[in-house]
Amino acid sequence: MGRGPARLLAAGRVAEDAEAATDYWLSNLPADTPIADLVRLAKVRRGIEHDYRELKHGLGLDHFEGRSWPGRHHHVTLVTAARAFLTEQRLAPKAPAPGSPSTGSSMHSRTP
Repeated sequence: MGRGPARLLAAGRVAEDAEAATDYWLSNLPADTPIADLVRLAKVRRGIEHDYRELKHGLGLDHFEGRSWPGRHHHVTLVTAARAFLTEQRLAPKAPAPGSPSTGSSMHSRTP
């Protein structure tokens, strides 16, 4: 009988005031993986879940009711493109609008 791959169980507390572990992760990473890397990877999951929730509820990922693989593929592609566009817009530096107070002179000239 052979041995399967090694497994590592990590436990963590989400809230500082929690008395016991509230989250558990099972990993097959090498045993010498630094704890800091395990914690970082465990925290990545929250971001992924947040993005998936936004795709599903905010952009309509779960609205597809078609019956074909190409239709599903097109729908997922468009939702993903919309997410990429919104992310780009959110991260882009904001240019001042023409005529806004920040583009005009701060000193008003008065002529007698």
